[in-house]
Amino acid sequence: MFDVFYSGMKPNQFAHEREADSIEHARKLCRTRYFWWITYLADYSTHDWDFQPAPWQSEYTHTWPSQHHKYSGTCLVPKSGEINYHFHDRIIPNKSSTVHFYTAMSNAEFDYSWAPHPHDPPYIYVFGNQWWPAEIMPTVEYHVPGATERKYMSMPKAELAQNPNRPWYNVIDSDMDYSWVPDPGDPPYIYVFGNQWWPAEIMPTVEYRMPGATERKYVAWPRAKLVSNLQNWTVPLGIDVAEFDFSWIPDPGNPPYVYQFGTQHQRTGGPVYSVPGATEVKYVNYPRAVKIVKDPAWTVPDSVDTAAFDWTWHPDATEPPYVYQFGTQWQRTGGPVYSVPGATEVKYVNYPRAVKIVKDSAWTVPDGVDTSTFDWTWHPDATEPPYVYQFGTQHQRTGGPVYSVATATEVKYVDQIRIKTDATTTVIYEIDHLDGNAGQIPNTVKRVRYFDNYRDTLIRLAKSIGPEHEYVWVCSSVCDYTKFDFSWHPEQWQATMLHVFSSDEQKFGDTFFMHVPTFVDRAESRALLEWYDVNFVSNMAVPRRALPVQQHTNDSHVDTVRQLQTHAPLTLIVNGAIPHKIPAVNLWRAETKTAVPLNKSGSVLIVPREAVVCVKTQLYDYPLIDKTHRSWLSDQSMDVIFISNGESMANQNWQHLKSICPRARRSDGVNGRELAYKTAAELSSTPWFYAVFAKTEVFDTFKFDYQPDWLQQPKHYIFHSHNPLNGLEYGAMNVNLYNRQLVLDTQPGIDFTLSAAHEVVPICISVSRFNTDPWVTWRSAFREVLKLQLEVHQGADVEIQYRLNTWLTVAQGHNAEWCLAGGQDAVQYYKTVGGDYKKLQLSFDWQWLQDYYYSLYKTTPWLEL
Repeated sequence: MFDVFYSGMKPNQFAHEREADSIEHARKLCRTRYFWWITYLADYSTHDWDFQPAPWQSEYTHTWPSQHHKYSGTCLVPKSGEINYHFHDRIIPNKSSTVHFYTAMSNAEFDYSWAPHPHDPPYIYVFGNQWWPAEIMPTVEYHVPGATERKYMSMPKAELAQNPNRPWYNVIDSDMDYSWVPDPGDPPYIYVFGNQWWPAEIMPTVEYRMPGATERKYVAWPRAKLVSNLQNWTVPLGIDVAEFDFSWIPDPGNPPYVYQFGTQHQRTGGPVYSVPGATEVKYVNYPRAVKIVKDPAWTVPDSVDTAAFDWTWHPDATEPPYVYQFGTQWQRTGGPVYSVPGATEVKYVNYPRAVKIVKDSAWTVPDGVDTSTFDWTWHPDATEPPYVYQFGTQHQRTGGPVYSVATATEVKYVDQIRIKTDATTTVIYEIDHLDGNAGQIPNTVKRVRYFDNYRDTLIRLAKSIGPEHEYVWVCSSVCDYTKFDFSWHPEQWQATMLHVFSSDEQKFGDTFFMHVPTFVDRAESRALLEWYDVNFVSNMAVPRRALPVQQHTNDSHVDTVRQLQTHAPLTLIVNGAIPHKIPAVNLWRAETKTAVPLNKSGSVLIVPREAVVCVKTQLYDYPLIDKTHRSWLSDQSMDVIFISNGESMANQNWQHLKSICPRARRSDGVNGRELAYKTAAELSSTPWFYAVFAKTEVFDTFKFDYQPDWLQQPKHYIFHSHNPLNGLEYGAMNVNLYNRQLVLDTQPGIDFTLSAAHEVVPICISVSRFNTDPWVTWRSAFREVLKLQLEVHQGADVEIQYRLNTWLTVAQGHNAEWCLAGGQDAVQYYKTVGGDYKKLQLSFDWQWLQDYYYSLYKTTPWLEL
C-alpha cells in the first residue's frame, strides 16, 4: 500500500499514517510512487485503498468529493510533478462529528457531517434554521480554530424541534407545527396563525403569546391544520367519505348559510354544511366529493361498452327534471339515458360519451373495398329524419358502404368516415424552394415555385389543378423522399382535411396530402394555413435534405452573413465542425423563419435567406431569433490562462484555480501589463480565453462555461469581482473573457481591457486577493484609482464617482492602510501631472511603478514579499 499522511487530528485509519504540515511536506517524506492524503472527518468504510490511476491519468492528483464539497480532503498524490487535480464522482462521506460545533439553540437537529471547504480561510460559520436565516437567528456555529470573522450560511439549516410547551394557545382545535419561533429582533407580539382554509385575519386558529405582549401580529405561514369534525354536516349516501375533507368550516364573517358541496360531476350532490339558523344556500367549489355509486335511473342500450362509461354521473339537483340523453363516439344519441322522475323533456349531454361496439344490420357493403379498416360501429343520429346514408372512398364521396334507415328514400352523403379502396393516389406536385434539389422525386407531374409562404403557394397550386385530380401529394424540394411511403392514406373521417407530414421533428412540415376541391373552396377564407382544417400526421416524418454550409474562421458570424449569396431558404453558418444533425426550421410563413443558434455561443447557426438583407452590425438586427435549441450542441471550452508576476498570493490562487479548473495554464514572470496580456493570448489556442490574474481567487461555483456571442461583433467580456477591503463589486482585478485577436491587436490606453470592444457580465465570480502585502495592495489601488480619476475627470456618471470615493475613503482588513495610501497617492500623482495621458500610461510599466513606490516610501517592494 502507498504511504498515508494527514494534517491536524489523527484519522486512525492505518498504523503507518504520519502527520505532515502540507502536501508538499508529505512529498518530501514520501517513500512510495503515490501517497494518500486523508482527513479525520471522512468515513472510509467503503473506500477502495487499492485504487491506482490509469496510465493516462498517472500524473494527476486524484481527489474525491464529500457530500458537501467537490474537494473533500482525500487525495491520492503523485510523489513529484505539478499538482493537477482529477475529480472523481464517488463520494467519500464525512462522518457526523460535533467537534468544532457550537449549538446556540439546544432543541435543534443538524447535519454534523458538514465541514468547511479545505481551501476556505478560517471562519466562524453560522447556520440558521427552517424558520429564520442565520443572520436573524444563529442556531448552530462551526468554529475553525483561530477564526474571528463570521460567515453566514444559507445551507444546511438546523431543524428546530417541536415544542408545544412554549406559549402556544389553541383558539380552535387543530394541529400545528410547534417548532416555530418568532424573529428574535421583533418586539413582543401575540402571533396569530390561520389554518388550511382561512388566513389568520379571517379565522385566528392558534396564537403564540410573548410575555408582556398586547399587540397582535398575523402570520401567513405556518398554518394550523383543523381536524375533521362531522358536527353540522349532512352526508348523502353514495359518496366516498374517506376522500372528502370534513375539516372545512365556513368564514366566520359570513352570514349563516347552508353550504352545498358538489361532486366530480355537478355543483350539487355532495355533503352539506348547515350553519344553525341558515336557510339560504351557498354553493362551494372546493373541496369536492367523489360520487362512487350508480343510480337506478339509467336505461342502458345493449350496443355500448358498459365497462367504458362513467355510471357515477348524476344531474344538477337545481335543474328542472329532464330525460338526459347521452351520445356515443359518433352522435349525440345512441348512448345511455338517465331519467329523472316526472321528466318529459329531453336534454342532450356531451360528456361522458358511451362507446358503441356492435355493427347494426342496416349496412350494404360494395365489392372492392377493404372492410377490415372501416369502423362498422357508426350509426345515425336518432333525432334525424330517415336517410339512406352514403359513405365514400378515399377519392370520392360515393362508392363506399350504405347505411339504410327503414322507410328512408332520400340520400345523405357522409364525410365523417371513408372506406379504403384498392386504388391509391400517385399524383405528385413538387414545390421548388430554389435550393438546387428540385426534380429528384419520381412521378412528379408538375413543379411550382415557392412563394414566401405555403398558404399562398398551395392555393395557387390547387386552383391550377382544377377537376383533373381530387387528391394529390404536394412535396418540397427541401425534403428527401427516398424512403417515403406514398401509399399512405388518411383516416376515413379526415378525408377532406389537409394532411401535413413533419420534416424531421418539425411539426409544421413541407409535405402535404390535399383534397383539392375542399382546399380550393375553403383555404382562401383562412388567414393562416394552420387555421385551415389541418391534420398533423405524427407517425410519418420526412427528412430534410442537408443545408448548404458556410464555414468560416472569424470570431463573429456578422460579416459572413452579410456577404452570403444564396437562393436556398436556409443556410448553416459554422465556426468549427459541421454537425451531423440539425433541427428543421418552420418555413410556413415569414414570421416562422427564424435564425436558430444551436449552442450557447451561437458558433453554429441556421440562418434564413430573409435575414441576410437585415443584418448590419449584428445578427440581432434580424428580429426573429429562436434560442430554444441552444442546448442542441456543446460549445468549445475556452482556454483559461493564469497571469502572474511575482505576487505573494499567486501560488495559492494558482493551486485553487487548478483544483476547480484542471485545464488552466499559467503565464508567469512577463514584465509589463500589455506584454503579459499578449503573451497569454499567444498561449491560447481558442478564439477567446479566460484571463485569471494572480490576485484573483475564483469562486468554486464558477464553471468557466460562459460563452461569447457569435451573433455580435467580437468583444471582451468583463466579470465582476469582490473587493474584500471596500466591498465594491465590479470589473476590477477580475476575470475577463478576452477575445484573443482583439488582445493581440490592442494598442492600449490607460486601461487595456476598455481599449477594445467590451461588455460587462454582471456576475460576481471571484474575490480580489490583492491585499496580501503592502506593495501589491498599494500598486493595485494606485492603478485602479488612476483609471477612475481619469473617467471622473472626463465626465463619468455617478456610479464611477461612487467607486472612486469608496476607494479613497473605505478600507477594512489586512493592509487596508496601503489600499487607502495607493488611492490617495494616485489622486496626488494625477494632480501633479495635470491628468497628462502619457504620464498616466507610465503606470502600465511595473518597473516605473516600483520606482515610484520606492520614491514615496523608501523601501523596495520585493523586500516586503
